[in-house]
Amino acid sequence: MKYIVTINNRKYEVEVEKGQASIVKTEEIAAPNAAPVVKANTAAPAPAPAPAPAAAPAPAPAAANSKGKPLTAPMPGTILAVKVSAGQKVKQGDVVFILEAMKMENEVTAPIDGVIDQITVGKGSSVSTGDVLALII
Repeated sequence: MKYIVTINNRKYEVEVEKGQASIVKTEEIAAPNAAPVVKANTAAPAPAPAPAPAAAPAPAPAAANSKGKPLTAPMPGTILAVKVSAGQKVKQGDVVFILEAMKMENEVTAPIDGVIDQITVGKGSSVSTGDVLALII
């Protein structure tokens, strides 16, 4: 995955793969209305990967033919809390999950009124943007 990171008024395009990272190009931010300076193929040592915390095993993913509206992760992160259980009624806007992303706790709310049909993640699960967290029928 590629990210653009700004540090001390310098933009770094960083390419990250599991266990390694490298800088693709660097751009210095100049005064407004000035053209940026681009330096290509600048390499930086990859930081040592941090050990990943042990995640709770996730329940089986939703069946492809399952009816219901999927509740998806709005951003990548870690599930800190599951606030509902299967079979529980929810209203639009009810908090269903607490998702930690970039050291901030975010509430993931029900998009519709309904009943929780299936929960596909558990506390401690790592999720990506668009992953199905639960099905609401």
